[in-house]
Amino acid sequence: MHYEKCIIVEGRSDMLKLAPILAEDVKIVCTNGTISEEALLELIEPYEECQLYTFFDADQSGEKLRKLMKRIYSEATHLNVPRTYMEVANAPRKVLAQLLKEARFLVHKEYLA
Repeated sequence: MHYEKCIIVEGRSDMLKLAPILAEDVKIVCTNGTISEEALLELIEPYEECQLYTFFDADQSGEKLRKLMKRIYSEATHLNVPRTYMEVANAPRKVLAQLLKEARFLVHKEYLA
């Protein structure tokens, strides 16, 4: 299947939180936490033709991944979870839906406030 958009997240719980919100086919790729530059390149290579987005936690490991992505894939768009929640998995779906909508993703209306 060909995807137009790809969201890179840290873990499976982030993927499971975002997937039901999306009302379009979006590939969600998990880094499974801290990852090396080589592993990140290998992980994302199949999706390089997609519009790349990151949705990392607002913590040290999330910042490390964000910096790595900015260096390797400077064209990627970075979505930021509010510091109030610190983690994508902890944020309410309505908050995540609003952030995704602002980034021009199609989201299911029931998740919008």
